[in-house]
Amino acid sequence: MELGWLLWGAAVPLLLHVLMELSPAVNFALRIGFYCLLCVVCSALTVPVCLLVNGGRTVKNMRIIKTVVKTFKYFFGLRFEVKGLENFEVEGPAIIVSNHQSILDMMGLMEVLPDDCVQVGKKELMYAGSVGLIIYLGGVIFINRKSTTSAKMVMAEVAKTMATDNVKVWVYPEGTRNCTGDLLPFKKGAFHLAVQAQVPVIPVVYSSFTTFYNPKKNLFTSGKIKVEVLPPIETKGLTSDDVSDLTDRCFCTMRETLFRLSGCPS
Repeated sequence: MELGWLLWGAAVPLLLHVLMELSPAVNFALRIGFYCLLCVVCSALTVPVCLLVNGGRTVKNMRIIKTVVKTFKYFFGLRFEVKGLENFEVEGPAIIVSNHQSILDMMGLMEVLPDDCVQVGKKELMYAGSVGLIIYLGGVIFINRKSTTSAKMVMAEVAKTMATDNVKVWVYPEGTRNCTGDLLPFKKGAFHLAVQAQVPVIPVVYSSFTTFYNPKKNLFTSGKIKVEVLPPIETKGLTSDDVSDLTDRCFCTMRETLFRLSGCPS
């Protein structure tokens, strides 16, 4: 009986390996499944640590979360090449904006996340079990993307939080995931916030994932991700009339950087 279990125990991993080699769809599904499982298990194990160390919801928990998530890349053969971290070293609050490609962005986020930085995320994430709980404990600010009024109220609260807690805020201005190798048009909320609070905008650009990750092609392999933190864009003296120009300027700079990092013609 024990021999039978041993044989099954050896046969199942071997069969999965063969299927992964033969079928891109199976390989993609298993790797995504493992990634999701890793997120759920690690967040469940990290919740009590955050509660014991920091006592509840606070941006300080992001240090713990960051340490855990930075180990994920080794499971998937991902390498990060990071430049420009010194550009995060601005005095006081700032708005950080970056491109948003896939569910793998969390690994990229934690690879460079500065201290005392909170993220703005969609409200639905709050109900994602242990994952929702751990990001809640990390101080993530949830926004209802379907309600413009609600979103504006949240962003107004974010401005107050930046001023009172002296934190940076990380926003994905595309508003949704985009794994096309290009940028979607930017929403202006983050830039209105930056101008309202008179704080700098710090763009962060990740190279395209399309060479190793593409759901439409069932592609998920190992790969290298280039990350560049660009110099801060000052907003002091700007008014609401300048928001469109600020948005366009940031979009063009980030798009040009995305193409350069990805080795694509602009």
